[in-house]
Amino acid sequence: MRVGFIGLGSQGAPMARRIVDAGYEVTLWARRPASLEPFAGTAAKVAGSPAEVAAASDLVCVCVVSDADVEEVTYGENGVLARLREDGVLAVHSTVHPDTCRRLAERAGARGVAVVDAPVSGGGPAAAEGTLLVMAGGDEAVVERCRPVFETYGDPVVHLGGLGAGQLTKLLNNLLFTANLATASSTLALGRALGVDPRRLGEVVAHGTANSFALGRISAAGGTLDRIAAHAGALLRKDVGLVAELASADGAAPGIVLDAADATLAAMNHPR
Repeated sequence: MRVGFIGLGSQGAPMARRIVDAGYEVTLWARRPASLEPFAGTAAKVAGSPAEVAAASDLVCVCVVSDADVEEVTYGENGVLARLREDGVLAVHSTVHPDTCRRLAERAGARGVAVVDAPVSGGGPAAAEGTLLVMAGGDEAVVERCRPVFETYGDPVVHLGGLGAGQLTKLLNNLLFTANLATASSTLALGRALGVDPRRLGEVVAHGTANSFALGRISAAGGTLDRIAAHAGALLRKDVGLVAELASADGAAPGIVLDAADATLAAMNHPR
């Protein structure tokens, strides 16, 4: 399988590098030439546009930031869909609205192209180690075709159901993570008020039943949300907002998890 990759950021770049190192024929495109510099001297080829990536690929992986970015690199005469061959696959690793993937699948289907939504969790370090969590939605046979590529950077790779199921799962994961940040940070703050050093408290709780990934991130950041807010606040606000929108549209009550997530966003000065 020939693989194209678009979106060489802090997470996408190590994902693409894992595919290259696994021996696949890989074609890359990036908005910024600097993003391509780490691939100099590798077997990866560089294309002049997303359409050129598609022309050289059987599977194109997209790992850009937003819904608008996904649409920008897939639609139009220079977009992926303009030249991805019939029976090709487009995998959306970005975290976006499920409807964005469904609209994309509609247009792709008219060209005989399949779409898989496959958002990931774990960040750049996990991508480099090949241990990203890949949450895939779409036709099972198509996901299985892509699995060997996904497994170069993902472990586990989980098929969750029809198109959009991966995005929904990732958004719910991020909602709970955001909520956990509020409960963890407020617990450390209460400990400080009661005379318990927050670093020591975090170290102890990390070995107890109340441990969480969120607690570990806050403890590593000195017991505050400041560092997380700086690099992830806007993205978490986007994802929590998407979940709230989806719940409202379906008439589903999100419950206290949304209240806790909103408390985190407010504390980070990123209210939705």
